[in-house]
Amino acid sequence: MRKRLGIITPSSNSVLEPVTSAMLHGVPDVTAHFSRFRVTEIALDTAALNQFDASLMLPAADLLADAKVDAIAWNGTSASWLGIGRDRSLCEAITARTSVPATTSTLACIDAARALGAERVGLVSPYTDDVQRRIGNVWAEEGIVPHAERHLGLRDNFSFGEVPPVTIADMIRAVAAEGADAIVILCTNLDGAALAASLERELNIAVLDSVAVTLWRTLALAGGDITALASWGRIFQTPVVIK
Repeated sequence: MRKRLGIITPSSNSVLEPVTSAMLHGVPDVTAHFSRFRVTEIALDTAALNQFDASLMLPAADLLADAKVDAIAWNGTSASWLGIGRDRSLCEAITARTSVPATTSTLACIDAARALGAERVGLVSPYTDDVQRRIGNVWAEEGIVPHAERHLGLRDNFSFGEVPPVTIADMIRAVAAEGADAIVILCTNLDGAALAASLERELNIAVLDSVAVTLWRTLALAGGDITALASWGRIFQTPVVIK
């Protein structure tokens, strides 16, 4: 049976759509469908935070529901600095108005770290110092205290998608060298999904790319077979516990 996945996308994100489509290439009867809302920068000032008001995001979910999707994902990590409760409330609101189950990138990343039994989670991101500190505090509230981290100090969301994969790989290696047993690439506009499987073999750790993990969670929520994506990393060999 065909599965349609609805993906809410930040407007300036140039990575998650081609990566998701590449991952699903050759996977029978699963398609991804995208809807955008405006996001241009990641910062902690009021204007930047207000980009993620639910009233701006829910119309994108409504449009996806028109395509009869089986699950909807907010493919962004904003709750990692806004607070996890924001994503839980967003998912409830999406389902209430569309009758479609919903998830988000941040919820998926936290679920993935727990599913793998990770004890020393490292974070890699493009964000600024203050955003990265806030992320550490928010994740700690969920019981995941970052073991080590690297970030790039960038604010412009489009610029995240221009970061070379070699830079992302070097950040992952640096965090792994500090003893992390799982590393989250925490941004859906970093081009890291294709790095995961090879770095997992090289470093003997789990590498959880936000775009890939969002697909893992969304496909499972839609009732699809995550093992069809096993070549993209060990998370796709790990069952999703649907809550």
